Amino acid sequence: MTALNRSQRDLALARMAQERLDLLVVGGGITGAGVALDAASRGLRTGLVEADDYASGTSQWSSKMVHGGLRYLATGQVGIAWESARERHHLLTVIAPHLVRPRRSLAPFLPGMSRPDARIMRSGIGVADLLRRGARTPSSVLPSPRTLSARELATTAPALAASGQRGGVEYWDGELEDDARLVLTVLRTAVAHGALVANHAAASDLHCDGAIVRDALSGNEFGIRARVVVNATGVWVAEHEKSLHVIPSRGSHLVVDAARLGGLDAMVSFPVAGERGRYVLAKPYADGLVLIGLTDEEDRAADGHRPAVPDVDERFLLEAASAGFGIELGHGDVVGRFAGLRPLVEQAGRSTADVSRDHVVVDQPDRPIAIVGGKLTTYRAMAQDVVDRVVGRLGLERDCRTATLPLVGAAAPQVLRRLPERPEWIARYGTLARDLDALVAADPQLGLPAVEGSRFTRAELRYGVTHEGALTAEDVVARRARIGLRSRLADAAMTVAEGLLACSEARHPAG
Repeated sequence: MTALNRSQRDLALARMAQERLDLLVVGGGITGAGVALDAASRGLRTGLVEADDYASGTSQWSSKMVHGGLRYLATGQVGIAWESARERHHLLTVIAPHLVRPRRSLAPFLPGMSRPDARIMRSGIGVADLLRRGARTPSSVLPSPRTLSARELATTAPALAASGQRGGVEYWDGELEDDARLVLTVLRTAVAHGALVANHAAASDLHCDGAIVRDALSGNEFGIRARVVVNATGVWVAEHEKSLHVIPSRGSHLVVDAARLGGLDAMVSFPVAGERGRYVLAKPYADGLVLIGLTDEEDRAADGHRPAVPDVDERFLLEAASAGFGIELGHGDVVGRFAGLRPLVEQAGRSTADVSRDHVVVDQPDRPIAIVGGKLTTYRAMAQDVVDRVVGRLGLERDCRTATLPLVGAAAPQVLRRLPERPEWIARYGTLARDLDALVAADPQLGLPAVEGSRFTRAELRYGVTHEGALTAEDVVARRARIGLRSRLADAAMTVAEGLLACSEARHPAG
């Protein structure tokens, strides 16, 4: 069984309170989820607790890309670029081809770009393609880049016709259907391998052989015993590992209607003038939206779960996108906004834009193992690094399996194309789209839009409760069906989600 729900959660907490685990993971973002899956798939008795909801921090606020590290090449970080290309290959071809797919990308030569800068950009994309080949990702999955004339670029991307561009480069990268959904899918796969997982369960007093956990729903507090503890709490990691000094780096995004940009169907990268290796991205997204991001600013005061987008970030992104597209985008075009905090390890004298995206593991005797930094694309490699240390502490020899382990719902693209379910469901759930079909067959009303103006259905909200561990209306709207990205729909969607939760509680009371 892979379903996450209230009954599964309560049973998992009860077992964690009674049994001694091999490994307790604290933190339910992509890093903690990856560690739990790696450990469970090696046969370790694994538990995971998350203080809020799965993916409720940084892991729901990314740019939704699984990319090959092009920006890291521009700053000389070849190692992280290579690791990104390799991990992208695993995700595209084996691990999650239902959630990670190729995305055509465009890098235009804008009027203010010098010829040397254009050559540098072309060269960087060329090196990234060499890494793609080194990772053995075939050109049938990610085609080789090609240079486009101004006419070809305008024909390929009409949204850029007014920008005065002089041509550009077309290349391909990996696109993530949804970051929070990846976390949920990794966790469901971990549960299929025997992991015990629970959200809304906060851990404190972390020590080398356990922690105290408080169930936020019941208020009960209890101890969990484990042979090893891993601290994977992201921007909160230093609260439990005092040797680390973390800089939260704010990455802001704006959400606009795709129609405002001429129905943009390719990702576009605009270099930021005067800043080496920094780009503003415009990326098509679900529900007829385009995401415009992102910033890279130190922000030690922000709420890690719900960081705000400051006016200065919004102005910067609007100005960059307006210049890139050759149209005037204003605050009235913004239908939603979000920001996430990257947990970067502090390095003296360097801005957050320059700090390495390599992950850091602190592994000291008689203390929990701590993992911080890295990036979503490389979550699997980060987890492997951590669990290699865990099995070393346990005196075991168990090899990592996750590079060739498909997540639940995964199937080859040619298989997915033949499935009879709704295409948008297949894009979000892979072969598990059949579960939503079954819900609608039992109750046709669930096939209707969740709220007017959204392409998400009521079935997806219900499924978030019955199979994906949502316990609150915010869990449903913010992370199971991403209706909350369009601000004007959020309140109506919350009302619908509250009704579904009440119905579910009536049918399956807790306890």
